[in-house]
Amino acid sequence: MKKRIAVVILNYNGKRFLERFLPTVISHSSHLADIIVADNDSNDGSVELMRTQFPEVRLIINPSNDGFATGYNIALRQIESEYYVLLNSDIEVGENWLQPLLDMMDADPEIAACQPKMLSFADKAYFEYAGAAGGFIDKYGYPFCRGRLFQHLEKDEGQYDSPLEVFWASGACMFVRADLYHQMGGLDDSFFAHMEEIDFCWRLKNEGYKIMYCPYSEVYHIGGGTLPKNSPRKTYLNFRNNLTMLYKNLPSSYFAYVIVTRLFLDIVASFKFLVEGGWGDFFAVMRAHAHFYRKQRVLRSKRKNIQTKKVSRIYQKNIVIEYFLRRRETFDRLDPKRFS
Repeated sequence: MKKRIAVVILNYNGKRFLERFLPTVISHSSHLADIIVADNDSNDGSVELMRTQFPEVRLIINPSNDGFATGYNIALRQIESEYYVLLNSDIEVGENWLQPLLDMMDADPEIAACQPKMLSFADKAYFEYAGAAGGFIDKYGYPFCRGRLFQHLEKDEGQYDSPLEVFWASGACMFVRADLYHQMGGLDDSFFAHMEEIDFCWRLKNEGYKIMYCPYSEVYHIGGGTLPKNSPRKTYLNFRNNLTMLYKNLPSSYFAYVIVTRLFLDIVASFKFLVEGGWGDFFAVMRAHAHFYRKQRVLRSKRKNIQTKKVSRIYQKNIVIEYFLRRRETFDRLDPKRFS
């Protein structure tokens, strides 16, 4: 009988992660889900590994490595299911990780996507950078999580053990309705990697759907498997994609103010990189801005196809000022009344 869930792992040169974590995914998931690995033209022996050691797992081979967004879009067009789980290859799943996510989605048709509690594989007592206990953005588009503000990771002491509507669910482990994924056009191919899940969740919220955090499911993430945290390439993608996301989704009422402010703040950030000796990061921000200006016509076309409006769960302050100047280093120190 066909299963309702498809757990889809997008792999690029992640043979070491597949060897280590795929057996656990299979043992903890196959009773509820079909397991699929979509390979983005790896050259590290990943495909050979799948064919010899995991023949029971469906393998989709993408023709080239066109990034996270396109890789998933190509693969998911070939998979029929009620629900998708986008799962990173460098994640260890808990024993009962799928059922709570399924129960949450089944209970409320207005929930478009959700994520589990994401803890660090290196130290499972602490939250993990990529998703922690659910994602948010501030009024200028800077992303952060419950359990992780910038580089500060909180210890999991049960402080985020209640379900909560959030702004975005992590693409490292996102449970999403398949029909909505395709209805929304999937992830934005132009992002390549980084922030595509935030853009996707924002588009879902523009359509009136909710994004949720489910604390009853736990996974453990290594992180940084494709690009290290300190990488000019990652800096470029983050700044470029963040500007693209804002341009596409901001409501008209404060579109100009936020875009102009963000452009100024990005210039400040670039000179901070320069002062600290980060020439690569400085030029990455400059390249991101050049791309943004060059793609204005394309961005206007994308914006016209989105019903932008004021949506919930955006923090109506500047998280940079809150964290670095006011020293509010944990989520519980942020003003809950400013999450409109």
